Amino acid sequence: MLVREIAARLNAGWEGDGERDIRRVSTLEAAAPDEISFVANQKAARAAGSSRAGCLLVPPAFEGSAAALIRVPDPRAAIAQVIDALHPKRRPTPGVHPSAVIGQRVAMGEGTSIGPGCAIGDDVRIGHGCTIHANVTVYGNVTIGDRVVLHSGAVIGADGFGFVLRNGAYENFPQVGTVEIGNDVEIGANSCIDRAALGVTSVGDGTKLDNMVHIAHNCRIGRHVVIAAQTGMAGGVVVDDYAVIGGQVGIGDKAHIESKAVLGSGAGVLTSKIVRGGQVYWGTPARPLREYLIQLAALSKVPELVKKDRLLTRAARKPDSEPRP
Repeated sequence: MLVREIAARLNAGWEGDGERDIRRVSTLEAAAPDEISFVANQKAARAAGSSRAGCLLVPPAFEGSAAALIRVPDPRAAIAQVIDALHPKRRPTPGVHPSAVIGQRVAMGEGTSIGPGCAIGDDVRIGHGCTIHANVTVYGNVTIGDRVVLHSGAVIGADGFGFVLRNGAYENFPQVGTVEIGNDVEIGANSCIDRAALGVTSVGDGTKLDNMVHIAHNCRIGRHVVIAAQTGMAGGVVVDDYAVIGGQVGIGDKAHIESKAVLGSGAGVLTSKIVRGGQVYWGTPARPLREYLIQLAALSKVPELVKKDRLLTRAARKPDSEPRP
């Protein structure tokens, strides 16, 4: 694809060699003259001068040169469009692989593909244009919207972790609810979404789950939420629209993550805690980022304070060297 054709696809202007043929997308450091890359931050801007890329997507204020430049408001978002054009995904052929096991009364929309080794339970409804990769398990009585992608090993609708203590032993609390997944949702490999004990565990339209994410029973995940790998939620958690949750975050029962809140990697949210919308939270227990950084800075001074305290204590205990009158 020529540089000028890429620029037209992005509704942007170009500078330099508009006739240069671009074949692939690459990193800034490794890009060759027939490849395109992007500049998304100051560090990348400094590295751009030594890049051999044939074309760079850059922000409007970028100062530098290359064989060709395309200026766009968001280079990272723009490169995603270029990837779609230069490296189109090969969609699986619609239909059910012969090795898949399909239960009774399953409804599947047009253009949906169910890969090898999948197990789809009774009374499952799957929308149009979905891609169910190999070895996915969907338990019975689950609803999946349109254009959903389930990656290998995902388990949808397994029993939630619900037990009651009776006569000194734990017994299973019946999990008779369901799971509802909206449209345009993507669920990563080996992620698990448990069915509700009663009612519904839901995932809203456009939400994206990374690999190895666990959504427990009766959680309600809003629209366009992003959740990174190894995050786990206990039962009854509510996550509002457009929240961003980093990797290895743990969220306790019935916590509420408000709209557009950001939880940094490794954060821990206590049971019933409310994480306020539009703020960045970090640490365990999770707290606003500024507060977390102040406390972290204070903690870093503790070893020096302890050292000074020991020196003062020794000095106070040391007998006077001068004779007393």
